[in-house]
Amino acid sequence: MPSFQTSRRTLLLAALAGSAALALPDGLRAQARVAGLALYGPPAGPSVTLAHAVATGKFADLADTATMTAWRNPDELRAGLTSGTIELSVVPVQAAANLYNRDFPIRLANVMTNGLLYIASGDATIADIPDLAGRTVAVPFRGDTPEILFSQLLAHHGLNAETGLQITYAGSPIEAMQLLLAGRVEAALTAEPSTTAAVLQGRQAGKDIRRVINLQEAWGAMTGAAPVVPQAGLAIIKAFLDEHGEVVPAILSAIETATAEVLADPTTAAANATDALGMPAPLLAASIPHSNLVARPASDARVDVERMLTAMAGDDMARIGGKLPDDAFYL
Repeated sequence: MPSFQTSRRTLLLAALAGSAALALPDGLRAQARVAGLALYGPPAGPSVTLAHAVATGKFADLADTATMTAWRNPDELRAGLTSGTIELSVVPVQAAANLYNRDFPIRLANVMTNGLLYIASGDATIADIPDLAGRTVAVPFRGDTPEILFSQLLAHHGLNAETGLQITYAGSPIEAMQLLLAGRVEAALTAEPSTTAAVLQGRQAGKDIRRVINLQEAWGAMTGAAPVVPQAGLAIIKAFLDEHGEVVPAILSAIETATAEVLADPTTAAANATDALGMPAPLLAASIPHSNLVARPASDARVDVERMLTAMAGDDMARIGGKLPDDAFYL
């Protein structure tokens, strides 16, 4: 995971503060404090960062109150964004790009994970994507980021039904993990912390479930680049930027500090996140080292984001609204 020297971080945040203010008309520049800061995210690694930040008072200087609420599936997220009930959330980058290109007023503020997808299995002979030929694999969230990324990898390696690959679609990574533990499939596409849950529950049941394929590494091999999948980041809708744009640099600074603390002390961070995410603290703590947590300004991560979007979008880029997002997408 990349690290940022203090001088570079200071310059980035200073530039972001200036650009955020200049991007807003004079009449819309915000007060430097928010009455209630409501953050949202999936029950996954980046939300541990947000929950830890809330629990440790990282937003106390810029908001009277701060909360972190977990959404449970992409449909719930999209409904919250489009209705305006969710203004700041960890969002799959592909979903944010798709919304932006369809004229929804959303901007990507940062990237909070460099990828947290794995293939889990109890079969030690599976070590790379081609080894899935002839296998049964559980895949969650059909049509959303994990399944799209996986399908591109399968296509790259020429795997399909003709090679004996059988896909069982699941409603969530947890359901995919449960299918694996029940022996109904030979492998499962899972996202942290569900992968860790599969490993731990498998151990309790006397099954040697392990992370047999790191999808970030497979993705890097396919694209010829670093094993980085900028899978999700904090996205902010226009209504919040119009009213509170001046506090955004402070929010991102708090998230950066919280990310460093989560990586340094997963046990404490997990304890701070267990209630918000509704998951046991030991499970969250064990998943953090595999979640590739970062706090990269969106503009700094743009090259990796565009590489990912281009590879997963398809020939007509329909999955991201027909084109790569322009400059304004990156806050």
